[in-house]
Amino acid sequence: MRHSLNEIEAMSKRAARGAGLSWGLSEEAAKGTRWLSAFGFPGAGLLADLLEMNDRIPSIDVSPVSLSAEIWHAPTRRMSPLIAGASLSDSAVRLLDRGTIVMENVSIPLLAVPFMGGAALRLGVPVAAEWDGARLATDGRQLCVQASPEALNADHVAKLVFSAPAEMEGRREPLLRADVPDNDWDRLSAFAHRTFAPATEESRLRGAGAGLSDND
Repeated sequence: MRHSLNEIEAMSKRAARGAGLSWGLSEEAAKGTRWLSAFGFPGAGLLADLLEMNDRIPSIDVSPVSLSAEIWHAPTRRMSPLIAGASLSDSAVRLLDRGTIVMENVSIPLLAVPFMGGAALRLGVPVAAEWDGARLATDGRQLCVQASPEALNADHVAKLVFSAPAEMEGRREPLLRADVPDNDWDRLSAFAHRTFAPATEESRLRGAGAGLSDND
């Protein structure tokens, strides 16, 4: 089904929050999903894959152990691309100073790519991400892609390397709407429904048309 980017962002935010992510990270995940969808990637499906993969896993277990380390890694050897990406954006100056930031064992690396946009805008230079079979670069507004379909849809990579400044080659044009398979939308909806508080007797009685009345 075709959805507007606003719809995709709103659903992604509720789903991420329903999966237990903080409000701040949920907002970033939603913006990233929208960004990927705008460039023709299956952002909603990739986010659903990640939420299912990390469901009930504490965030600390899939976060970088140290941002000052030469190579970033997570305790479980399975780093969340959302947390890694947000950390990269926060470490933009470090990225420019060092030239590269290397991460090991990252899940669904494409979900980390939107965070390069914030880093690129902050630094004023393009940022690139590379893993086996893929290279993507952005200046925060445009995206360049050189990759195989298999690499773009990878659910895990042993090494993900970010670099700055980067060359911009192979530009993609953004879209205003995106196709989201019904199954992917349903998977996000299942997480989004977790944000709804379970009904109590009091809430049911306060519901429209559900109040008790002695007026017959």
